[in-house]
Amino acid sequence: MAITTIGFDADDTLWQNETFFRLTQDRFTDLLRDHAEADHLHDRLLAAERRNLGHYGFGVKGFVLSMIETAIEVTEGRVPAATIAEIMAAGREMLAHPIELLPHARATVEHLAKSHRVILITKGDLLDQERKLAQSGLGDLFHGVEIVSDKKPMVYASIFRRFGCTPETAMMVGNSLKSDVLPVLELGGWGVHVPHGLTWALEHADAPEDHGRFFTLQDLQPLPDLVATID
Repeated sequence: MAITTIGFDADDTLWQNETFFRLTQDRFTDLLRDHAEADHLHDRLLAAERRNLGHYGFGVKGFVLSMIETAIEVTEGRVPAATIAEIMAAGREMLAHPIELLPHARATVEHLAKSHRVILITKGDLLDQERKLAQSGLGDLFHGVEIVSDKKPMVYASIFRRFGCTPETAMMVGNSLKSDVLPVLELGGWGVHVPHGLTWALEHADAPEDHGRFFTLQDLQPLPDLVATID
């Protein structure tokens, strides 16, 4: 069956994202260098993020709250107010950072939008994702935009139904195997992994190398040719 609908992830697929989280984490490490070694602090922060996903969801705001919680823990409640203020300032800077498109993002979406229904499917904080999409200049290229709290098979199935397609005629493109590729493959769709140099630890998963509908591309440029081959 020909592909009718192509979903694109946003963060670290169309534009840079994890880079800014890493820079902020380095700043956080420096703020608390007198209280914990870097590796120990990273482990504590990751544990807090994992613990808090169900409460705060994905995105900058949850990350900032997890940093504050970690700072309180490692200082045994003695973290200075000035340090909390620095963490909050770092979060605000992340929320205001200019968008940096990844190579071939615009050209690829423009090309495929001429022949297929293209949808942006991203997770995270609603206001931040809307801001990034607006600043990216890509918004008008998509036939639909879905900002979701998490990416599970049932979420993708619901999105595909709303856009009048079945999973078998849908493809999802993204940098996260766990969130962008595996759930769609589970539904019977097509999954294209475009790795980013930096991937959040909670997004790691094993590649389904022997799956007939799974592909890996080093960047977005070859995607139109891949889609044409499948069609």
